Amino acid sequence: MGKIIAISNQKGGVGKTTTSINLSYSVGILEKKVLIVDLDPQGNTTTGFGIDKNSTYENGTKTVYDVLTSKDMNIKDSIQKTNLEFLDIISADMSLAGVELELAAKIGREIMLKKGLDQIKDDYDYIFLDCPPSLGLLTVNALTAADTVLIPVQSEFFALEGLSELLNTIKLVQNALNPSLTIEGIVMTMYDGRLNLSKQVKAEVESWFEDLVYETVITKNVKLAEAPSHGVPALLYDIMSIGAQNYLSLAKEFIKK
Repeated sequence: MGKIIAISNQKGGVGKTTTSINLSYSVGILEKKVLIVDLDPQGNTTTGFGIDKNSTYENGTKTVYDVLTSKDMNIKDSIQKTNLEFLDIISADMSLAGVELELAAKIGREIMLKKGLDQIKDDYDYIFLDCPPSLGLLTVNALTAADTVLIPVQSEFFALEGLSELLNTIKLVQNALNPSLTIEGIVMTMYDGRLNLSKQVKAEVESWFEDLVYETVITKNVKLAEAPSHGVPALLYDIMSIGAQNYLSLAKEFIKK
């Protein structure tokens, strides 16, 4: 049976989507069968794999919007192949922007994603859920469907403040919807070893979460920032870049743990 991991942090700009793209691709490189689900209305994970989110909307391609709103849909109809044999994607497009309003009055609105993923969980080793930078209904759907939560934390002063809010949401979901939900791990992103601040924030996170913090850190790297504009993960854009190698190391540590 596959494992479902929500990649979540409601604070924007922490490297969440960068982690979703590059960790899922790196795990796929290691020949694990992977599905990445884009739950962010901005669709950045979708475009990060070279898929035109506008064309999916215009040509009627099934997306995560259909998974969340269609009562009897077969989720397999929404799965698209990527250029990596071991990696599939369920994309997002502009239609996802209003889905929270559509779901608000529906009974069981928090479990729509779980119902869909239950159909295919056995088909994959890992299913990664790229959550939006908010704690709304899309994130609640992800946390309800997930086995664990992987939390990217930016190496900056306000990181712990955003982290505490997410932990409160996880606790609420555990109490009401998904009691088996646990934290997969915490990965420090945008790390600059030359700065005392980065070291201090990492030490503070480690003092609270101990061995839940990955040894691998994601350092600041221009190639990670450039790769999405070319519609490819960093490993395809520049495999020797420090960012690509960071995520490959993280993938190995993730699988080992």
